[in-house]
Amino acid sequence: MIDEEVLRQKVISHLENIYDPEIPVNIYKLGLIYKIAFTAYGEKKRCDIEMTLTSAGCPVAESLIAQVYNIAYLVDEIDEMKVDIVFDPPWSPDKMSYEAKLELGML
Repeated sequence: MIDEEVLRQKVISHLENIYDPEIPVNIYKLGLIYKIAFTAYGEKKRCDIEMTLTSAGCPVAESLIAQVYNIAYLVDEIDEMKVDIVFDPPWSPDKMSYEAKLELGML
């Protein structure tokens, strides 16, 4: 059985390949991912992701969410993906990683 932290890092590495097409930074470094958790049921494992969007009217929301769901197909240890979109707390640039702020010239 794989260690949860190793599994979390696998998921994060795939999240880091998903970009908002309007912002040249991946959704993980943008701070759009609030929670990554795992739930085991029988011999199966579900990844639960809580995320937000830069705005409630984000024009690429469906595409971003679909890409997050697809991680279940990319990580062998995950059988199912659950994605919850939340707007509380609302996203702000303060949630961005140092690397993201540096890349966008905000530092």
